[in-house]
Amino acid sequence: MSENNKILITGVAGNVGSALANYLLANKYEVVGVDNFSTGAISKLPVHDNFTFVKLDVNDIQALSQVMLSRQFEYVFHYAAVVGVQRTLDNPINVLNDIQGIKNILELSKNTGVKKVAFSSSSEVYGEPVSLPQIENITPLNSKLPYAVVKNVGEAYFKSYHQEYGLDYVIFRFFNTYGPNQSEDFVIPKLLRQALHGKDITIYGDGCQSRTFCYIDDNIEASCAIFLTMSFQMMFII
Repeated sequence: MSENNKILITGVAGNVGSALANYLLANKYEVVGVDNFSTGAISKLPVHDNFTFVKLDVNDIQALSQVMLSRQFEYVFHYAAVVGVQRTLDNPINVLNDIQGIKNILELSKNTGVKKVAFSSSSEVYGEPVSLPQIENITPLNSKLPYAVVKNVGEAYFKSYHQEYGLDYVIFRFFNTYGPNQSEDFVIPKLLRQALHGKDITIYGDGCQSRTFCYIDDNIEASCAIFLTMSFQMMFII
């Protein structure tokens, strides 16, 4: 660990962002978290002496600048985003606005000496498979949903900032992370709630299809092991 161990997490009040903050705090990092509570919750925020929370929208360049210019962050995890299938379908303009937050994070990271930035992309970038199994270097990223389009654009921005300015990055394509603090409008909490209340379990199609899920602890341990030890830009799928 270097002498400067300050880390910024955007979207810190979400399921993954809050778990990441707790993990980093337990490993002696100083964490500053930002969130606008559009999908996160104040109850998920860590309670720790080395944690500072600032309520702001990363799409607001002035508010974000005040935080990033006043502190010398070593690493940034950009996890802020409009999430949830139905929410993103109902609010496509809000989803597209997330592109501005991506640009703000990258520009300020470049200008404030951040060593490396992580981006939470998604399995949604793959869209509908053209063949099974999908092959990483062959499968086209063909999703047309606003959420997936923004993630694709975000990945392109991160790669471009590395090429132009040498800003190191890691892209994580998350596959359905679940855990105790997940919002109730996601699939695992929905199924658990139905089962606990003796209701019929929702099944789509014939029920024979498969889907990938990752428990929150596995997500965080893998992400931090990759991000904090790798010294060059890569993409990992979790």
